[in-house]
Amino acid sequence: MSKLKVKTILVSQPEPKVENSPYFELQNKLKVKVDFRPFIHVEGVSAKEVRAQKIDLSKFTAIILTSRNSVDHFFRVAEEMRYKVPEDLKYFCQSEAVAFYLQRYVVYRKRKIYVGQKQFADLAPLIKKYKNETFLLPNTDQLKADVPETLDKLGVEWKQGIFYKTVVSDLSDLKDVYYDILAFYSPTGIRSLFENFPDFEQNDTRIAVFGNTTKQEALDKGLRIDILAPTPETPSMTGALEKYIVEANKK
Repeated sequence: MSKLKVKTILVSQPEPKVENSPYFELQNKLKVKVDFRPFIHVEGVSAKEVRAQKIDLSKFTAIILTSRNSVDHFFRVAEEMRYKVPEDLKYFCQSEAVAFYLQRYVVYRKRKIYVGQKQFADLAPLIKKYKNETFLLPNTDQLKADVPETLDKLGVEWKQGIFYKTVVSDLSDLKDVYYDILAFYSPTGIRSLFENFPDFEQNDTRIAVFGNTTKQEALDKGLRIDILAPTPETPSMTGALEKYIVEANKK
């Protein structure tokens, strides 16, 4: 059975801010229309709600930052609480990108900043080295399971604070809009689809998913997965999309 041709793709993420995004290259190379729309977004939790979690910022000597969101919302809450962040506070950043972003808020050379490689587990040796610190993990309500597991194994004193939440975006304006492919990067994106459109029927819509947890959520919701990444052959979503579209759009 030949695949139906692909003319339109909706990516459930914000539009890339860089001109050389692989998505723009894909669009130009294969002459398909690619639209972007975040199916989920982050909302900050108020200082009052953070206090209700029995969090007193002055009790912590180190902060664990796993993303740019965690940086933004830690400093936002600190400002709302009128808490002056001390200069000797230690920052443990999951990646170089997070550490680089931290410079928006602190003068780098005056701070104690420790940087992991990429995965949270990479931070473990650094945290272990300073196991007498009291760690705060300002994060989301959807924390990856490996984070508390890693910290508990290290036996350090730590507390998670929910400083922001991942919430479903309103997609009601897309009700009568059809796309040949919907591309998802997270289980929450799949959940957003069904919260916005409880009667969604896949029919000829192709579903592209990135990662095992997204794949599982799609299957749990009864979706047919047509495009999967990463695979050894197509490690990126754009690579997987290109492979599928080239085959589908053969004359």
